[in-house]
Amino acid sequence: MQLNVKAFTLTFGILWGVGLFFLTWWIIFLEGASGDPTFIGRFYIGYNISQSGSIVGFLWGCADGGICGLAFAGLYNFIARKF
Repeated sequence: MQLNVKAFTLTFGILWGVGLFFLTWWIIFLEGASGDPTFIGRFYIGYNISQSGSIVGFLWGCADGGICGLAFAGLYNFIARKF
């Protein structure tokens, strides 16, 4: 059985982006928007704990999640063909 690479890439990208978006809003509701640089902000340029940062995080998360999903599905299909 093999994975549909396009569907897996899109799904993983959307889930990662939405997850980061809601995580940012969760922190905003609990501690307030700070705009301070974060650990994730070191990797995702422009990301911080703010309303605009949640949008930037969503976009970066979709891109990063899509790349990781593509790599995972490709590797999975490669291994599935071998065995």
